[in-house]
Amino acid sequence: MNVILRSKVDGLGQRGDIVDVADGYARNFLFPKGHAIKASAGAVDQASKMRAARDHKDQSAREAATLIASSLVPKTITVTAKASSEGKLFGSITAGDVVDAIKAQTDIDIDRKQIDVDHIKTTGQHTATASLHSDVSFPVTLEVVAAE
Repeated sequence: MNVILRSKVDGLGQRGDIVDVADGYARNFLFPKGHAIKASAGAVDQASKMRAARDHKDQSAREAATLIASSLVPKTITVTAKASSEGKLFGSITAGDVVDAIKAQTDIDIDRKQIDVDHIKTTGQHTATASLHSDVSFPVTLEVVAAE
């Protein structure tokens, strides 16, 4: 049976996709939960409009992420933290610390879930990875300095 997905279904597809599923799966799971509707001529037309809107939104998000990446890649973000005289931090640098430093130094607002930071426990230069979009991932150079 051909159905049109009304929401993302893991292992099946995205919203607006037309997929072929078993009749029982459609009747017993997808239809009652509101995840899909039966593919008819009018519904297929509506699905193509949903896909076009999704693609446009995805393209806009990709362009915005690329713009942010191009402004952050050449910069070095300075993060201050309490440290010993040997350069060992009391604690570690987290994604939240990196996001706060980026916001303070560049006025770019990034969600902390989009930053991947290894355990940084020393002062010096380190690298974090920012994933703003499924297609846009870039390194962020960090300079960790001891707080006075």
